[in-house]
Amino acid sequence: MLKPITQKFEFQSPQGHTLAGRLDLPLVGKPVAYAVFAHCFSCSKDFAASRNIAVRLAAEGIATLRFDFTGLGHSQGEFANSHFRANVEDLVTAIQAMGEAGMAPSLLVGHSLGGAAVLQATAKLEQIKAVAVIGAPYDPQHSTARLNGDLDAIRANGQGEVEIAGRAFTITAEFLDSMKPQALDETLARLRAALLILHAPLDSYVGVENATSIFLKAKHPKSYHSLDQADHLLTKPADAEFVGETIATWAKRYLPLADPPATPSDSQVFVSETGVGKFQNLVTSAHHSMIADEPKSYGGLDSGPGPYDYLMAGLGACTSMTIRMYAERKGWPLEGVSVALDHAKVHANDCESCETTTGKIDQISKRIELEGPQLSAEQRQRLLEIADKCPLHRTLHAEVEVLTTLAGG
Repeated sequence: MLKPITQKFEFQSPQGHTLAGRLDLPLVGKPVAYAVFAHCFSCSKDFAASRNIAVRLAAEGIATLRFDFTGLGHSQGEFANSHFRANVEDLVTAIQAMGEAGMAPSLLVGHSLGGAAVLQATAKLEQIKAVAVIGAPYDPQHSTARLNGDLDAIRANGQGEVEIAGRAFTITAEFLDSMKPQALDETLARLRAALLILHAPLDSYVGVENATSIFLKAKHPKSYHSLDQADHLLTKPADAEFVGETIATWAKRYLPLADPPATPSDSQVFVSETGVGKFQNLVTSAHHSMIADEPKSYGGLDSGPGPYDYLMAGLGACTSMTIRMYAERKGWPLEGVSVALDHAKVHANDCESCETTTGKIDQISKRIELEGPQLSAEQRQRLLEIADKCPLHRTLHAEVEVLTTLAGG
């Protein structure tokens, strides 16, 4: 699996806090759709399951924003001042920020309490066409059962400390009030998006009966997928990647996918911008795809070779193939060929064989290594001469005309 490109994505919460996010983009080609991922209760955007699911979605062409809710991870604000309703507000704000950046999401994915949050957000937004929930509770109050502390004292005093998954957090009475029983019946009745429910039968945190309740209350189109031996937090990377792949495959039936790039003919090389970074391009030749880019020092992402790298790669491959064809035809004991190439700008007056005498010229140096202890000195010399007879070498030395036109002109 090709790893995606990850970029920072920050936006302001309704309370004025800067919320930190990571936008996972496909390495090859433009995204076919955009998604927002809501992490589990007290987790973060960098939690293993959050990252692995988003990365898998991006690998399937769906650019995905994962962000930290207020007071968690790298986001500003106090967790004590956050609550379930505030998480839903953060989520809606993230969706709006993506839209303002020209990346309006049509898919929402939520893990655990984040699943309940994306259902609430989806019911408010018509632009969301598909929503997937993973180990989601039917009632958000379910999460208070995981709070280790004196909740009655917190309600009486206004705030207090609890332990969540071994970590200490300060929460407020408002936080607990936001978790009061509020089953998702009304939310599911207002849902106008396709729904996918993923749940592990052995989930010890959020029982599988929660998935049953959500499924029965939701309207079609709806689907359920069992996660078999997975645990609630999807601690096995393979389980999280499977979830991401399953969601991507399912969601593409319902999302308004971007048009695929133009397909070149077998005789064409087709180059188009991917929209990722400043310079990244997708190079397609017949059924082969490659990435071209510039190094970071030139403002690129360094996600692929540069134009001159491809030029030298073509010359090196042509040289090696020509030597091999000649040796095979002669029956010579050539065991291997490798070609090292360098490109530089040099002063024309330093080139004895060049017609140009002023300014600078391009100079490509080829260093050829011939493997085969049985090759004679005469055979090695002849193969060196043949190296400069490869078709691409001749093209570079011949007069070349490049015709440039506008498509559709």
